[in-house]
Amino acid sequence: MDQLNNGVRALMLDVYDFQDDIWLCHSLGASCYDVTSFEPAITTLRKIEAFLLTNPSEIVTLILEDHVSSDRGLSKLVNRTGLGKYWFPVKKMPRDGNNWPLVSDMIKNNHRLLVFTSNRTKELTEGIAYQWNYMVENQYGDDGMDPDACYKRSESSLLFDRTKSLVFVNYFRTIPRQAAACMEHSQGLLDVLKTCHAAAGNRWANFLAVDYYKRSDGGGVFEATDMLNGKLICGSDDVRACKVRSLLCILR
Repeated sequence: MDQLNNGVRALMLDVYDFQDDIWLCHSLGASCYDVTSFEPAITTLRKIEAFLLTNPSEIVTLILEDHVSSDRGLSKLVNRTGLGKYWFPVKKMPRDGNNWPLVSDMIKNNHRLLVFTSNRTKELTEGIAYQWNYMVENQYGDDGMDPDACYKRSESSLLFDRTKSLVFVNYFRTIPRQAAACMEHSQGLLDVLKTCHAAAGNRWANFLAVDYYKRSDGGGVFEATDMLNGKLICGSDDVRACKVRSLLCILR
């Protein structure tokens, strides 16, 4: 679970039909197997519901690689876990690059769960937002770690497509290498974020996906997210400067 904007968290989950239920699974060929299964999705979703219940100022985003074909399986699951009362309605999501509501307004309206699916049909049939209608994303794996170029993921629109209001940046190896993460997070991550900022039409990432996020030789992922928050909130290189500016405004 990665945190970027204060109070906003995101989970990337792969969901499949398996054993007459919906499971979290990391698999191939749109099928889940015993060796690739993790746990029933309801277990994780109940944890998310408990988190939202006990943290009333938090917002959670689910980005689903969706291989569920059972009839309205995902929407039924979300409602069965009690998450439906937090679900941000897809009809209120901004299209054509328009602005999202303020975090404070999302909290006030209790629209604190955003759900995106990789399945185009489910926006119409189940009211689940189709990911590629709302965000652009760079290539994952080794190709996403080039500090000099930011390539789009094949499913994504061009990164500078401003009709999509969210920017997602991947930064992790095709084959995870824990030993290399310290150096890569400290030396390469900020460069990739800046390169992808330019490629996305001078837009900073709203979401960042990494492996081994706690590992670095310096500020690492935490420094990167402080920078992103600062750029997104007040145009500063560090989110802590935004707090100072807010304090100065109050004093004036």
